[in-house]
Formats: sequence, structure tokens, C-alpha cells
Amino acid sequence: MPRAIPLLAFGIFAMVTSEFAVAGLMPQMAEGLDTTVPRIGYLITAFAAAMALGGPVLTVALLRLPPKNALLVLFALFLASNVMAATATGYGTMLAARILGGVASQALFGTAISLAVRLVGPERRGRAIAVTLNGLMLGTLLGLPLSTLVGERHGWRAAFWVITALALLAALATAVGVPKLERHVEDGGFRAQLAVFRSRALWTRLLTSTCVIAATFSAFSYATPILTDVTGLATSTIPLLLVAYGAATVVGNTVVGRLADRHALPVLATGLGLNALFLAAFALLTDLPPAAVAAFLGIGLVGVTMNPAMATRVQHAANAGPLVNTVHASFITLGIILSSAVGGLVIGAAGLRAPLWLGAAFALAGLALLLPELTARRGAPAVLRGSAM
Repeated sequence: MPRAIPLLAFGIFAMVTSEFAVAGLMPQMAEGLDTTVPRIGYLITAFAAAMALGGPVLTVALLRLPPKNALLVLFALFLASNVMAATATGYGTMLAARILGGVASQALFGTAISLAVRLVGPERRGRAIAVTLNGLMLGTLLGLPLSTLVGERHGWRAAFWVITALALLAALATAVGVPKLERHVEDGGFRAQLAVFRSRALWTRLLTSTCVIAATFSAFSYATPILTDVTGLATSTIPLLLVAYGAATVVGNTVVGRLADRHALPVLATGLGLNALFLAAFALLTDLPPAAVAAFLGIGLVGVTMNPAMATRVQHAANAGPLVNTVHASFITLGIILSSAVGGLVIGAAGLRAPLWLGAAFALAGLALLLPELTARRGAPAVLRGSAM
């Protein structure tokens, strides 16, 4: 891998750390901003909504810039959002900071993936995406505990200053270590990039990605109350379990990245099938701690780790341009929003196990979307199966 790709991963790590920071600091932020915990929770929703809706719009605005220049503009906006958050004296300022941060983060995500793919040959596209997305996995593994630890010891504002420092380091590393490529002429301008969205296959693959992430986050969003209130684990064990979950995502992401270039479709089908089984096992065996923990770690291994295969398939249905990758990231974010929102509703109706069954249903829906391709692939000549995406 070119050395620039881990630098792109570092930028995504800073972004993800900022995204997750509020979740670990809700009580302190509520007190510091003189508001309630539920209103702080809305900051998470605002960040996600800004990512899903504003990210593609900002990406379109930057299409005329070379990718490195676009990244530096996005880092400037991201830095501004975190400085606003660290210095916010009221809820309104914090809300504006989170919206700006969400928009910049999503556009940065799509632009970084697009640039990573351009830095390698077509045969290494999946591996390049996997290395870049290790920033996402490490953000889950290290970023959330880091921001929470700093916030608990030195105050929530200190956590945002640390994130600001990380983002500044990532911006400087990008400025120094990422090559300056020209705008990708093959992808064309706005009209050419927009034209690819006429493809039915592309929309099917985008919706499949939504189902993959919704299945995973139906469990992850409510894992702490499920594991403590139903499984009976001590609260003190949850941070260690989350670290193990994060480690599982790093391993899974690496393996999927190795396979995504040649076997994206079977990898994705296998991942969805296993995820459905792990989710169902988690729901059925929640009362048994060893089984519940094993199922939870299994979800980490085959859930969000499907990202390299998902991205490869989307790019093969369209192109590897920043707009396609940013819209794909928006569909991924939609999966997070759906799973958390609907999960909350089903908990009220059927209890804490219900989101696990909801996740299994999302996984099966994803498999159903893959079924026509899987059927066509089975009937194709052997020489064509190896290249099917």
C-alpha cells in the first residue's frame, strides 16, 4: 500500500473519534451546557442526519477541486467544528458545531475512499479501501475510549481539544504525505457523476449496504443495556468487551479487504448469513453470558467489516468518484439511523431482545437483495464467476 493510504485512515480515525465523542460524555455535557441528557442525545442524531444529507451536497461543491485540495478544505471545516464544540457556551452553538462536523466528516469519508482507490491499481482496490477504513475500526476500538477517558478526567471540553489536535495532525500529514493528483477526468463533472445514479443495480447495492449496517447497529446500539440488564454482566466488564469487539472489527476488515477485489459478492452473502445467525443466537441465548458474548463478538467480526466488499460492489456498479462514495456513506449512515430509531420503538413494544431480532430481519433483507445476483452467478460459466461483483 502507498504510504498515503494510512494517512487517509488517520483522517478518518479523527473523524470517527469526533462522531462518537458525545456518546461517551453525555452526562458531563448536559451539565456543562445546562441542558438535559436527552437533548445531548439529539446532538448524535443531528450529526448523523448532517452526514447523510449534507455530506453529498458538500462533495458536489468540491468536485472541481483536486482531491488533495478538497481534503484540506474539509479538514479546515472539521477543525472549525471541533473548536466550536470545545468553546461552546450554549446548546445552540454546540448543535451548529455538530451539524458542521457531520457534513464535513461525510464528505471527507467519501473523498478519502475515492483518493485511496486512485492511488492503487484496480486489482488492489478492496485492500486499499480496507486499509483506509481501518480508521473507522480503530475509531471504534480506540477513539471512543480515548475521548471518554479524557472527558472524565479533564472535562468534556478537553476531549474536543484532543480531537482538534488529532484532526490538525491528520491535516498536516495529508498536506505533506498525500500526493497532489488532478481531478479525475474519467469520472467527469457533476452531470457525469450524477448520471450513474440511473443504474438500478447501483441502488440495489446501496440499499444492501444500508441493510448490512442496520443489522449490525441494531445490536451494537443497544448492546450495553442488553448485556447488563438481560445477560447480567457487570458494568465494569463492558469497556473491555467493547475493546474486544473493536479488535474483532479490525481483524474482519483486514480479511474482507483481502477478498473483496475478487469475491465481493460471496463474501457479502456469507457475512450477512453469519450475521443473521449471530444475531438470532444473541437473541435466543441472551441469558447465557458465554454464548451472548460469543455472539456479540461474532457480530463485530462479520458486521461493519463488510465495508470493503460493499464499497467495491458499489464502485463496480458506478465509479470510484467522491460523489458515489459519499452517497454510499450516506446510505450506511441511514442504516445507523434506522436501526437506532426502530430499535428504540421495538424495545418499547417487546423488550430489550427485540432489536436483536430486528437486526436479524435486516440481515435477511440484505440477503434477499443479493438473491437475484447470487442466482445469476450460480448459472454463469465458471470463468465469469470469479470476477462477479
